[in-house]
Amino acid sequence: MTGDTLEWYFAYGSNLDRTTFCGRRRMQPSYARRAHLRNFAIKFDLAVDTSNRGVANIVSDPTCEMWGVVYQISRTRIRRLDRSEAVHRGFYRRIPVVITDDANEIAAFSYASTRGRQDRLPSARYLGLIVNGAIYHGLPQEWINKLRAWPLAVDERKAAQPSLF
Repeated sequence: MTGDTLEWYFAYGSNLDRTTFCGRRRMQPSYARRAHLRNFAIKFDLAVDTSNRGVANIVSDPTCEMWGVVYQISRTRIRRLDRSEAVHRGFYRRIPVVITDDANEIAAFSYASTRGRQDRLPSARYLGLIVNGAIYHGLPQEWINKLRAWPLAVDERKAAQPSLF
């Protein structure tokens, strides 16, 4: 959009997946590159229902660091992204972060929540979106391995599906 201010957004969860971010959420980043965030840890502690499944969140932790992608997107698109991340319902809130790409520090924003619960884990499908996005964007293999090793939630939806055999 002409004249619309661009901002940097640090993605770490399912928005790493191009099909999710550019497809379903209809984001059109002007730029995307891998980025490193210090003093934060990724968690999968946000409840999606009454099972033990959870979605990604970040929490301040001076002993940790994590990887993701920084996208440059317009304020118009950010408002749409805020809605998809349920900022208006208090699920997530925007927080300022300083990320490092391969050489530069960049002021950006990300999403975090205070609604985390310790008993949550990602589903295989959800974690697969994140891992596929991490591979697509060339995140470090060590980070990809860490994600792949994360314990998974029991997905009761699969158990509820009738067998055809």
